[in-house]
Amino acid sequence: MDTSSWVAALGVAGVVAHDAARAFLAEFGGLVVDISGPGVNRAREPFELDPLLCSGEEDRFLEWGEEIGKSLFPIGVLDMGRYFLGIDEQSEIYLIETWVASFGRMPQAMDNLISGVRPTVIGEG
Repeated sequence: MDTSSWVAALGVAGVVAHDAARAFLAEFGGLVVDISGPGVNRAREPFELDPLLCSGEEDRFLEWGEEIGKSLFPIGVLDMGRYFLGIDEQSEIYLIETWVASFGRMPQAMDNLISGVRPTVIGEG
């Protein structure tokens, strides 16, 4: 999938796409996973992989990235926009809110999202 429109739109707000973000979005961009019910240790929640759903929240990604020393690029939303999802340059997937947590690195991160594995909190606001 061509990622240039996502990269350009978010780049205007100062969020720079790295190779891991481009590769992830080329493979999974546009994916909608409509799941619910109990998971491994948290509820399974729907998610949508469209970076433009994070528009207006670029500062959140930039600030948390600086806080944890990573370059975070928006990749979509979890639980119908309740949480944002981002990816760093090592393909680690993060839940971004007023706190940040990691679902791990790809491909395990995708398994964790689908299976309902609680992300590990790494920063709180």
